[in-house]
Amino acid sequence: MTATQLTIGRGPVRLPRRHIPVLATLALLLVMYGIGVSQYQAFSNIQVVFNVLIDNSFLLVVAVGMTFVILTGGIDLSVGSVVAMTAMVSASLLERGLPAGAVLPIALLIGPMLGFLMGCVIHFFDIQPFIATLAGMFFARGMCTFISGSSIPISDGFWTSMSQTRIGDPRGNFVSISVVIAFVVVAVAAYTLAYTRLGRNVYAIGGNQQSALLMGLPVGRTKIAVYTISGLCSAIGGILLSFYTLSGAPLIAVGMELDVIAAVVIGGTVLTGGSGYVFGTVLGVLVLGVIQTLITFDGSLNSWWTKIVIGGLLFAFILLQRLIGIRYK
Repeated sequence: MTATQLTIGRGPVRLPRRHIPVLATLALLLVMYGIGVSQYQAFSNIQVVFNVLIDNSFLLVVAVGMTFVILTGGIDLSVGSVVAMTAMVSASLLERGLPAGAVLPIALLIGPMLGFLMGCVIHFFDIQPFIATLAGMFFARGMCTFISGSSIPISDGFWTSMSQTRIGDPRGNFVSISVVIAFVVVAVAAYTLAYTRLGRNVYAIGGNQQSALLMGLPVGRTKIAVYTISGLCSAIGGILLSFYTLSGAPLIAVGMELDVIAAVVIGGTVLTGGSGYVFGTVLGVLVLGVIQTLITFDGSLNSWWTKIVIGGLLFAFILLQRLIGIRYK
């Protein structure tokens, strides 16, 4: 394993190069949080961190699915549209009077089915993931408008309860149910990548697909699986977003796929595949959330500054990944 050396205390510590982007993200997050605490007194309140998690729980779940895809060297542009379509289907079915117990499984099947189909197209017809998932993006977004041209409010008792339920401590700090669901997804994904055959295959394919084929690994089956997983995470994200907004809208989550990709890359996952961690993705989502919170606390900056800062960080982390690759070739 290629590693770099850091001198700490009496001797050098060998640090695997794949850990460097994740540690850089962690350092960036701590610096940004430190700036917030030094500039704004209320920023040190633990509820500020909890609010970042509450506001970005659906983004975190979708980013977990994207991590699987990018680790294989692929990309999924359909995630934002699948999130919107899941929310629209849920809102539409609830409006028609279907019980929540029937709506949930129907809505959760949408993403995996579309992801499975895109994975099959990518594998069996040797279509570039960019093109196949672009088609999926247009299809899902078109279905949103087909369902309804306007926003559909959700008044179902279960959805309302999930939206308003708080899990807190005696001091008044709390998180939503969506945050708990998001971290369950993170834990399952981290375990899958670290300790299962599927996880090992994902890393192997991202490292070198031809070598994976020569080793007899199920490349096609694994590719289909990761797009199915991404679709499932997008469907869960759509449910969580509908909990958050208590509505479905045809133009909701426009551009979310770019935020998700940015979070995964800033979290240290290499775009060419083979290196990255779910923990890094969590840090990447937190970085985006802290940026938005800092801009909100400032009050004098336009919301577009969020995109400007994220764009700069994305360039910086892609450059860091490239420099690490060149340094250790």
